[in-house]
Amino acid sequence: MNEIIYLIYLLTFIIGSILGLLFSYKQHNEPFIYNKSDILVLIIAILAWILLIDSDILSSIVNPIISISIGLFLIGFVLGMRPGYGRYETLIGLIISIAIYGVKYFLL
Repeated sequence: MNEIIYLIYLLTFIIGSILGLLFSYKQHNEPFIYNKSDILVLIIAILAWILLIDSDILSSIVNPIISISIGLFLIGFVLGMRPGYGRYETLIGLIISIAIYGVKYFLL
């Protein structure tokens, strides 16, 4: 049973990566000269890392397997963008989600 769960995680990450690449090619036609962060991608990255790191945040509504799968899909979406796009958003999302996790479990 665990192998099927890992396969689901892997497939959602790969599908997210492919869709992120298609999205970034549609959004950015120029070579990498983009120096500011994309707010939509930043929100997606923050949400994705929160769902992955703190998967029990929605455990009363959905199964943690589903929230982890959604998180991996969204992380794949951001990481799968064209080279140079999405890297700062991923780092900021990871830092914010670790901070939220730390506040939630160590201070509360």
